[in-house]
Amino acid sequence: MIGPAVDSCLVRRGRPHPARTVSLAFAVAIAAGTGLLMLPVFRSGPGSAPFMTALFTATSAITTSGMTIVDTATYWSDIGHVLLAALTQLGGFGITTLATLLGLIVSRRLGLRGRMMAGAEATTGLAHGDVRRVLVLAAAVMLVSETVIATVVTLRLWLAYDVPFGSAAWEGVFDAVQAFNNSGFSLRSDGLLGFVGDWWICVPLTLGVIVGGIGVPVLYEIVRELRRPAAWSTHTRLTVWGTLVLLVVGFVAVLALEWGNDATLGPLDVGAKILAAFVHGTIPRSGGFNTVDFGAMSADTTAIVTVLMFVGGGSASTAGGIKVTTFFLLAYVIWTEVRGEQDVVIGRRRIAETTQRQATTIALLGVATVALGTLLLLGLTRGVPFDRALFEVMAAFSTAGLGTGLTAELPDPGRLVLIAMMFVGRVGTVAVASALALNTRPRLYRYPEERPLVG
Repeated sequence: MIGPAVDSCLVRRGRPHPARTVSLAFAVAIAAGTGLLMLPVFRSGPGSAPFMTALFTATSAITTSGMTIVDTATYWSDIGHVLLAALTQLGGFGITTLATLLGLIVSRRLGLRGRMMAGAEATTGLAHGDVRRVLVLAAAVMLVSETVIATVVTLRLWLAYDVPFGSAAWEGVFDAVQAFNNSGFSLRSDGLLGFVGDWWICVPLTLGVIVGGIGVPVLYEIVRELRRPAAWSTHTRLTVWGTLVLLVVGFVAVLALEWGNDATLGPLDVGAKILAAFVHGTIPRSGGFNTVDFGAMSADTTAIVTVLMFVGGGSASTAGGIKVTTFFLLAYVIWTEVRGEQDVVIGRRRIAETTQRQATTIALLGVATVALGTLLLLGLTRGVPFDRALFEVMAAFSTAGLGTGLTAELPDPGRLVLIAMMFVGRVGTVAVASALALNTRPRLYRYPEERPLVG
């Protein structure tokens, strides 16, 4: 059981802070992945991969971003592709389990007040579970989802595209790992561009992105209370309904804005347009796949995609961003302030002021991080348009892995900026949110209140 004794052992003075431990674990995994990818056996061509190529790829895999600076299909050997899949699986499994365990620690320490943390890894139905249950649940969800996706994709490639069964099976497994873990590596040089109208390929992969981006605690509660949605916690409600809203908004926006774009949806038939809009309205929230060229999309669509990437997916999931709960909790805060009400209420539950401050802090730190990364990228790479720089930085921070083709053209300093953004975007939101919650402590006194003018 994770109880006060374990909690005190983890957070007491003189021991590493849990959030710091998560950051260190991911840094070690990236270092190990970089060292492995530099071995000649993992590269298809002669020699070994340069340090920057290996570091960028390892960071992208461990953070489940999927951003690349080389052609994954041709640059890495077959065993290199196996290593990439393993690193992606390790990163996805690690972030879901470690983030959920951090949520359990936070919940035990703060009680009911801390259980619905926007942006942090809320525990919902797992508040009284143990470490073993978290690990088993995360592994089971991942294994079942990836098995279903791999089976459908394998059969489709084998039966409809005459791909030999062995090759189809490996491609299906690789795609399934990338989809569920919200990454974007591909064994094909053109990604999924050749399957833009194929429902049997695109739908399973997109649904895998959605399931992987929901989060273990939410999936657990949905299954446990499937027939009683009214019994869902506030965190689960925000995640589920917020995800549905963002899916609809993304689908409608892409379909409407790209309908007549000859470089994207324009040449497709109606069915293929609907499918492509569904894929690209979903993927920006951390997926990494694309069936049309994101670089050819209109400025309006790119702006909406950028916002979707920033929001990301659910807490304790394989998705990145500031998290759905953070975004919609802040929307409730704004709505409450506009109406002049005193308390922020969601589903007949009053949201603690500490939770509101945590959500605000996470969102503003996210904005500041993306702004700083964009300025650094512009300063280190002269001549790059602002919108392309912002898109690449946002894709790295949100671990969405999308791109306009700029990443492969960047010099090493620019790639280091994106590496930092991927690491901060994947680990930073978890670490910061947990640190904020664990540092919450009551004061024995309060200063007199004053209200400065704002706005």
